[in-house]
Amino acid sequence: YNETLNYKTFMVPGILVIMVTMITLFLSGMNIVREKELGTLEQINVTPIRKSQFIIGKLFPFWLLGMILLTIGLVIARLLFDVPIIGSISLLYFYTSIYLLVVLGIGLFISNYTDTQQQAMFIAWFFVVIFILMSGLFTPIESMPEWAQILTYTNPIRYFVEVMRMVMLKGSDFSDILPHLSVTLLFAVVMNGLAVWSYHKTS
Repeated sequence: YNETLNYKTFMVPGILVIMVTMITLFLSGMNIVREKELGTLEQINVTPIRKSQFIIGKLFPFWLLGMILLTIGLVIARLLFDVPIIGSISLLYFYTSIYLLVVLGIGLFISNYTDTQQQAMFIAWFFVVIFILMSGLFTPIESMPEWAQILTYTNPIRYFVEVMRMVMLKGSDFSDILPHLSVTLLFAVVMNGLAVWSYHKTS
């Protein structure tokens, strides 16, 4: 969808995905484990709050931050890099709102199983590097080995990169991104379910 063959037009939407993903994943990954280090998690655990309510409370601020990051990124992409935004911006926000649930669910799941912020950061970095390299951002998925192409179907960043390029550069509508949205929604349910399940109010 890059008629002018300008590399910025092709790369900036993908880099915007990486920015939103990395910041929200790292912050959510270090969130609960920071409570453990400070000793405040025990105070929360003695309250009658449910596990699902606790996870939602931890998730929402970073979800809001992710939406703000998307807004800033879109403004920069349009004004500084002159990247066209042909499709619906509201559709981008809608898809991002679902995608952020996946990333934050992964971050909180990691946070539940780590004891220090450094440990959480290393694990989150390990996964995000693999996700980025296999997202199709730098290397086309079609040029990967067949086994690697199959693995990319489990990579949520792959779907977000494709949706960003489809909506911003091609002008795709809701029906075009529905397969990507369905898979992302499934990821969101699974990862947040795991985040709630893995959080234990008693050690």
